[in-house]
Amino acid sequence: MLLSFLPCSLWCLASGDSLSVDSSVVTMNRSKYDYRVHRYRKSWGALIPTQLVLQTCGNMGLFSFGIGWDYGKHRQWETQLLFGIIPKYDSNSVKMTMTLKENFIPWRVMFKKGWSFEPLECGLYLNTVFGSDFWTRQPSKYENGYYPFSTRIRPNIFIGEQFSKEISVNKRKFIKSFTFFYELSTNDIYTMSFIRNGKAEFWDVFGLSLGLKVQLF
Repeated sequence: MLLSFLPCSLWCLASGDSLSVDSSVVTMNRSKYDYRVHRYRKSWGALIPTQLVLQTCGNMGLFSFGIGWDYGKHRQWETQLLFGIIPKYDSNSVKMTMTLKENFIPWRVMFKKGWSFEPLECGLYLNTVFGSDFWTRQPSKYENGYYPFSTRIRPNIFIGEQFSKEISVNKRKFIKSFTFFYELSTNDIYTMSFIRNGKAEFWDVFGLSLGLKVQLF
């Protein structure tokens, strides 16, 4: 059958006629394959961090450093993973913290020369301290309800503002933009203490945190 097809094919080519081959099946398979590869790479590509973050205080430690991802239609959502250090002070050793943070930046005001201002940044984060001195559940040696909160995990809420500078396209080498920010935060212990006592100094409830964020791409 193949031999009978070859003479016909050669005759068509010799006579100048084009040989039509139905490639719809090949094209369909190729499109599905390309789509699958694109989706696979996109899924893994989303795990690549887009930010580097340095932050001070905020119940995260004296200094915290980590990575972040921004996403959403207007890049208004951010998820950050930070690791911090609490100096020894009066304790037996230096301690390490880990913070999982979610930021929401609803809008920004654009200025000239790449500057922008985000008048509202808000969100929440969970912070934990590594070490045997901290626990998730109250040890049995204490009376029931003696410590109503976990000493290992702290839920926090915050509000703040940001100032950003985007690097011009022709001058970019390693980063796209950098951002300075400040945040006022509080956690469950400070809030409950204020509710129970009915009054407290501002800085007994809220803490000030400063930070620098670098947008890689």
